[in-house]
Amino acid sequence: MDCRVYRQGLVLALLLVATQSQLTIKAQENWRDSLTAINKQIAESAWSTELHLRKANANLQLKQWQYAVDEYALVLQKEPHNPAALFYRAYANTHLRRFDLSRNDLTDLLAIVPTHFEARLSLAVVLQQLGRKQDALDNLNQLIQQHADSAVAYAARANLERQMKQDEVALYDWERAEKLAPRDPTYVVSHVDLLLVLERRKEARRVLDAAVKRGIPRGLLTEWYEKTNR
Repeated sequence: MDCRVYRQGLVLALLLVATQSQLTIKAQENWRDSLTAINKQIAESAWSTELHLRKANANLQLKQWQYAVDEYALVLQKEPHNPAALFYRAYANTHLRRFDLSRNDLTDLLAIVPTHFEARLSLAVVLQQLGRKQDALDNLNQLIQQHADSAVAYAARANLERQMKQDEVALYDWERAEKLAPRDPTYVVSHVDLLLVLERRKEARRVLDAAVKRGIPRGLLTEWYEKTNR
């Protein structure tokens, strides 16, 4: 497993917590048909928040980001505190790289639902995109206080700490992520990668051995075992 590929994947997972996989041509056709039907229902009905949220979701599925933003804006005109509209408008604006707008919606959502996991995680990543790493770290600290059993939260903080050259605390967070998700090799790989950067090869090998004992297939870690021998 290439660590660069893994890290890119993790960043995408944190930034786009609602990201869907690439749609097949058939799935795209189905969503377009669904969108046509929803538009007809909207045209023939009185205002329905549910219908407009469904339309916006179809726009997201089809990666029609601006249409989705516009649809969520209509919902928020009627219901300024609608959590789904705030969150997914932020999501769509993130795809459009309008990070300031994403931050505003996520901040508003967290004022309504302070423990919203995806919103706080997304806000931390958006803040990183805006170059506000300390604010992002503060949000991740709060996220862990609220969700102390989340391996994803610790992994997110560890990634940021590495960027901020706080390697020792990043090691602690990778260890916590491993304990919370003991069968997930991705956390092991990142933990070992950092140990290798710090030239702590024996410790890296102990981490790999412990992972194998927990049931992670050794074959998934072969590349990393080889690196500890260099």
